[in-house]
Amino acid sequence: MSRLMEMVQDAGTIAILGHIRPDGDCVGSCLAMCNYLLEQYPEKAVQIYLEKPADKFRYLKHFDSISQDAQAGQVYDLCICLDSGDKSRLGDFVGYLEQAKHSICLDHHVTNPGYAQENVILADASSTCETLYRFLEEEKISAAVAECLYTGIIHDTNVFKNSNTSAYTMEIAGKLMAKGIDFGKIIDDTFFRKSYVQNQILGRALLESISFMDGKCIFAAVRQKDLDFYGAEHSDLEGIVDQLRVTGGGECAIFLHETENHVFKVSMRSNSDVDVSKVAAYFGGGGHVRAAGCTMNGSVHDVINNLSIHIAEQIR
Repeated sequence: MSRLMEMVQDAGTIAILGHIRPDGDCVGSCLAMCNYLLEQYPEKAVQIYLEKPADKFRYLKHFDSISQDAQAGQVYDLCICLDSGDKSRLGDFVGYLEQAKHSICLDHHVTNPGYAQENVILADASSTCETLYRFLEEEKISAAVAECLYTGIIHDTNVFKNSNTSAYTMEIAGKLMAKGIDFGKIIDDTFFRKSYVQNQILGRALLESISFMDGKCIFAAVRQKDLDFYGAEHSDLEGIVDQLRVTGGGECAIFLHETENHVFKVSMRSNSDVDVSKVAAYFGGGGHVRAAGCTMNGSVHDVINNLSIHIAEQIR
């Protein structure tokens, strides 16, 4: 039995936490954990706390039971943190970690400092869903749990295109497919299908993108006023940086979106030469070699100039 399950068996109440602005891997891993626990240990009280996830993940079982409200004074026997590379990324729910009697973190971000009592950081895993899969009993994984895990894997591997995809990742995906999930629909509905607003904001970002360093780098920025104009939310920006990355001749793509006045969330992707996790870590962020991010203050010009200094050191 894995250490995770040993801790689960000793706990009566369990909180599951993920990172702010939850993506597919975060939502998938949290709901996979929740579904697995409720199926195997129905006597236990299990609660997920996340910022509101995108509605496109609503097909995942127990999506509607996710809580967005932090309640002061609630103490859990066990807090399970998933896909959050840093304690600060737990947002308003960090108190559940700090007050829990026991805690464990499962993650795949190489920059994770290990902030829980026990930590499992598998930097070679494609996703936290892949990390979690290794701690579950394969024969006990239901179709509902498989849907969650498969969702997280496709989102963090860019549908098996990113360099973090291994032969083992594909083996896991095959085993999850064998559970009877509608894998094609999951990919279409959560990864490729976009709303009218999402297509408009994507078009705006691409139209105003700028290449530099002799075409080796490209960036685009979306400000709060742009989101307001299109009636878009931050979740509607998912996938823009990946579209920038496949620009011909490019090595590094940068996407900025304004979260408050002169504060930008930075998403970076690279193809072969640049370790964007090093760049992000310098500015207090983290992530993976080919996909990383951070938060920076200043104008768009300031942010791009500061990032460029570190990117230029790596470009051949």
